[in-house]
Amino acid sequence: MTVPEIWAGVDIGKTHHHAMVINTDGERLLSRRVQNDETELLELIGDVLAISTDVLWAVDLNHGGAALLIGLLVSHDQSMTYLTGLAVHRASASYRGEGKTDERDAFVIADQARVRRDLGVLRPGDEVAVDLRTLTTRRLDVVFDRTRQINRLRAQLLEIFPALERSVDLMKKGHVTLLTGYQAPAAIRRAGVKRIETWLKGRKVRGAAAIAKMAVEAAQAQMTALPGETLAAAMVARLAKGVMPLDGEIAELDALIEARFREHPHAEVILSLPGMGPKLGAEFIATTGGDMDAFGSADRLAGFAGLAPQPRDSGRVSGNLRRPRRYHRGLLRAMYLSAMASLPACPASKTYYRRKRSEGKGRKQALLALARRRLNALWAMIRDGACYHASPPVTAAA
Repeated sequence: MTVPEIWAGVDIGKTHHHAMVINTDGERLLSRRVQNDETELLELIGDVLAISTDVLWAVDLNHGGAALLIGLLVSHDQSMTYLTGLAVHRASASYRGEGKTDERDAFVIADQARVRRDLGVLRPGDEVAVDLRTLTTRRLDVVFDRTRQINRLRAQLLEIFPALERSVDLMKKGHVTLLTGYQAPAAIRRAGVKRIETWLKGRKVRGAAAIAKMAVEAAQAQMTALPGETLAAAMVARLAKGVMPLDGEIAELDALIEARFREHPHAEVILSLPGMGPKLGAEFIATTGGDMDAFGSADRLAGFAGLAPQPRDSGRVSGNLRRPRRYHRGLLRAMYLSAMASLPACPASKTYYRRKRSEGKGRKQALLALARRRLNALWAMIRDGACYHASPPVTAAA
């Protein structure tokens, strides 16, 4: 890797950034506060390139307020690197002075990019990867919102109708639909199985008869009306109605994610790995950008995913391996879930998992080991553009 002539560090803010340009001796060549606006950012880029075209840009944020600057730098074919905010904060302690300003942070960012050689190149990813990052992030937000809404619904229902709260599965659309119309024991007993079944069928609920029977049995198990039941029942109905549109949005996002994911050039290769479906494949592309060259090796990709244990030795204590503190939890989640999903369908995964269990590893440890093994395979598959195929058994020579 060639050493650039100058380094441009940018402390990213929501409305304004501060840019600092230094040379090989750490001398400050330019220091400027710029608005997060295309015109001012283009002017900054032009002024920096006027100093030297051999420049490495460094930022402390790779999304959000930095998106416009990164997009402009990409369009100008500029090299970029990224330091986390935590790395900048820790590095600041090694510089003289205790003050904190945007100008000082920009200098620290530029100087760290100058002296360090372990910083990876920032590659925002192609159009499909960026779209998948947006879609998967939104889906995760909606799933969290749905979980919070269901927890509130369950807590409210528990206060007036514990028997029904034990019986319903709020992950199923039909059970949530039931609560939009029937919440109190007395009302369910008055309606009876047939009327509730007809009401559910009118809303196109599958298994309406079983749901209606379950509700009536729960109502017959509780004959007492609790204080505040009327208002609480209305709140249950309101909360249940709030879950329905979230379910619909999740379904819409799933369709959009799958359609966009299949447009990615690595989609076929990723889907060939057992246990890796469109949603998990989309999360893999969204978190990595889909470009394995950015990582250089499977080991670096595993470190990014938190699947490469790091040594924690000191003095006479050696051999301690711990998960790194900084890793991408979204990528770890995708690989962990795909490892779980591969066990029923992939004999090779099942054999490896059982071998790790026989070595004394717990269920979680064995799954993490399997996730690491599968990540190595996926990295090689994408590198070679080859789909997964189970290795044929090796037979002993006669």
